[in-house]
Amino acid sequence: MAAYSIYLRASVQKDISTIPKKDLKKILKRIKMLSEDPRPAGCEKLTGQERYRIRQGRYRIVYSIQDKQLTLWIVKVGHRKDIYR
Repeated sequence: MAAYSIYLRASVQKDISTIPKKDLKKILKRIKMLSEDPRPAGCEKLTGQERYRIRQGRYRIVYSIQDKQLTLWIVKVGHRKDIYR
């Protein structure tokens, strides 16, 4: 399987700026793993949207997948309570 290219929305930079370094390293590693398997075990498709969510500790990573272009867009990264506001 070909690797997906990963892109971040501009707003994600703001999201990750407040995350502690030790957690951020794990989040970035998890995002990198999505390039090989965009639908890993534990990911959930969000209801009514073409987006998926995975957990990394107490944080959530929301992303969309474009299979034809082999791209993956990270839409939001944040604490679980902040994602669904």
